[in-house]
Amino acid sequence: MLDKLDNEFRFQQQALHLLTKRQDILASNIANADTPRYLARDIDFTQQLKDATERMQPANGSLTLRLTSSQHIAGIASMTGEPQLLYRVPDQPSADGNTVDMDRERVNFADNNMKYQSSLTFLTSQIKNMMSVISQG
Repeated sequence: MLDKLDNEFRFQQQALHLLTKRQDILASNIANADTPRYLARDIDFTQQLKDATERMQPANGSLTLRLTSSQHIAGIASMTGEPQLLYRVPDQPSADGNTVDMDRERVNFADNNMKYQSSLTFLTSQIKNMMSVISQG
């Protein structure tokens, strides 16, 4: 039963994890906009989400952790890897070597925030639908 619930929420869980990491990266870029020789970073969200969901879906069914002791509690593996950070190529290099483009950072920050809010809305809708089914029957 819990495996089925976990499978239902896995995609949204991975998306929210990556969106949170990306928001931190973009906030760091904005905070260092005036730092000489700071190189702006970002992640390829689409590729990272695809990789994360593929890692979580093994070909032979559910992925379980190996028990090495009878006192261990069985568990399900989760995503622990960090997203691969990429350097952003600047459109116009600055004299001090900083590659942060504030216009691009603001747009990416707002876009990432919208995706995060949409993902939360979708997850809330999924939970409400499941609660409705459970309460009816």
